[in-house]
This record gives sequence, C-alpha cells and structure tokens, in this order.
Amino acid sequence: MSEETQTNVWKEISAAWDGQDGYIATNVTGGSVLMGKDKQGNPGVGPMELLLVGLAGCTSMDVISILEKKRQKPEKFEIRVRGNQKIDTYPKVFTEFHVEYLLWGSNLQEKDVEQAIQLSEEKYCSVGGTLAKAGPIHSTYRIIRE
Repeated sequence: MSEETQTNVWKEISAAWDGQDGYIATNVTGGSVLMGKDKQGNPGVGPMELLLVGLAGCTSMDVISILEKKRQKPEKFEIRVRGNQKIDTYPKVFTEFHVEYLLWGSNLQEKDVEQAIQLSEEKYCSVGGTLAKAGPIHSTYRIIRE
C-alpha cells in the first residue's frame, strides 16, 4: 500500500485531575484508568507503567488470537513486561524492554507458540512497533505443562 492510500486513525483519551494526587484517564468509549493516587491515597498505575501495560495488552491479544486460530488455546496465559528506564537524565525514557510470555497447557506446540509471538512482535502489535523505536524489545516464553 502506498503512502498516498494509507489511512490514519486518531486515538483519543482525556485525563482529568481530581484536585489532589490523581488523574483519571478515560477513552471515548468510557473505559478508564487511575494514574497517581485516588482521593483515599490508594495507588493507581503510573504513566510510564501504562506504556508497559499497553505493550502487554497488545501482544497478549495477538498471541491468544493467533493460537486460537491454530487450535492451540492455552489453559492459562500470563505476560510480564519490564522496561529499563534511564533515571539519571530527563526525560527519564525507557531504553529497553523485556517481555516474558507464560503459557499453561499440556497440548501447546512450541512451534505454534513461537510463531504466534513472532507474528505479534514483527507484524501485528502496534504498541510494540511504536516502543521498538525507543529501544530493543527482548522476549522469552515458557510453556508450563501441568
């Protein structure tokens, strides 16, 4: 597809300050997340952590969808994402990421899991494609057979 025929889509959220230490981010369909602390002092998710949440959600949805198409649905699935943050200068950006995929299932095939992860990382995950411009994304996986 040439650049002239590509379609761009704007994504939009709003973030409202609660007057104290919290911010509620809301998308156009009403989903929300707390950043900072709520009025009772309970912690929310930090803005930099939300980048990691986005990566986890994006690649998780891809991997599960691809595995289901291969009839390789795990019994349980978990993903852990870490970002190495530069803290000695501003802005305190991420310089590297690590994604660990944990899949439970006695019938999961390694080749299918590897292919699903590869397709997500190299083709489908928009968050990963965006964050890869900030630093490398390394990944590992484990199949746990119970």
